Amino acid sequence: MRLCVFTEPQLGATYEDQLAIAQRAEQLGFEGFFRSDHYVTTLGEGMPGPTDSWVTLGALARETSTIRLGTLVTSATFRHPGPLAIAVAQVDAMSGGRVEIGLGAGWFEREHTAYGIPFPPVGERFDRLGEQLEILTGLWSTPAGSTYSFEGRYYDIVDSPALPKPVQQPGPPVIIGGKGPKRTPKLAARYGDEFNVPFSSLADTDAQYARVVEAIEREGRDGRAPIVFSFTQTIVCGRTEAEVRRRAESVGLDPNGPRERGGQLYGTPERIAEQLLDFVKAGASRAFLQVLDMRDLEHLELIATEVAPLLP
Repeated sequence: MRLCVFTEPQLGATYEDQLAIAQRAEQLGFEGFFRSDHYVTTLGEGMPGPTDSWVTLGALARETSTIRLGTLVTSATFRHPGPLAIAVAQVDAMSGGRVEIGLGAGWFEREHTAYGIPFPPVGERFDRLGEQLEILTGLWSTPAGSTYSFEGRYYDIVDSPALPKPVQQPGPPVIIGGKGPKRTPKLAARYGDEFNVPFSSLADTDAQYARVVEAIEREGRDGRAPIVFSFTQTIVCGRTEAEVRRRAESVGLDPNGPRERGGQLYGTPERIAEQLLDFVKAGASRAFLQVLDMRDLEHLELIATEVAPLLP
């Protein structure tokens, strides 16, 4: 089980906060530092305001050396696919080939209206996502010296030089995630290197993995590596029940709330490890651990030193 730190900077974090947690996560041996891609807070005041995900990751690429960096997930509504392909390829080069991109259709209407970003109906957003995935992977995999063209319903690419090339070839790993039963598994089968189920119960996660397997059997993988299965859960860990309760209350979580619907890993290191191992049995090999208090670096140390050694 590979562990990644997942953060929500729009809730209230400066670049310096993100740098501190990324560097500490690297020191502690976490595989990756990932951040959300939002322009408006989804909880609380969100001061001092949002930080752009790819600007942030470009800076972190130069301030870290081994930890993988990425988004979970970039919204397809925020950026045109050509400039996004350039930005991700550049950050991949700046990091020495450590970048991954999660890409989704976008869902939070208020952040679009707050910054003048068009927010089309859900069907169109998924259509645009599919075209963006085709364009990103097409631009990155086009041989140097050749050009790339694409004609779609929403995007046309004409004789692009398809530059710059990312360090990783044929391109940075693409993460597709979500709970949708039809289009999401199909997109994952066609374009994804990894499939992530966010904040779901073990049973629902297992069922979504099965849908992706069925989609892969229909779509094929064209000689590509088997898809990686992962999941995202909020984590609240403490050496004692009192410490767990304190951490939960500090980020506004109800320590007595029901957890049978999934979405949270909660308890002592032993209990957290048991929950993670259940996801391993379902086929997951990577966990994105959402830490809501980005200044609680002792929380990271506890996970790295007392949870991680209990995992295969």
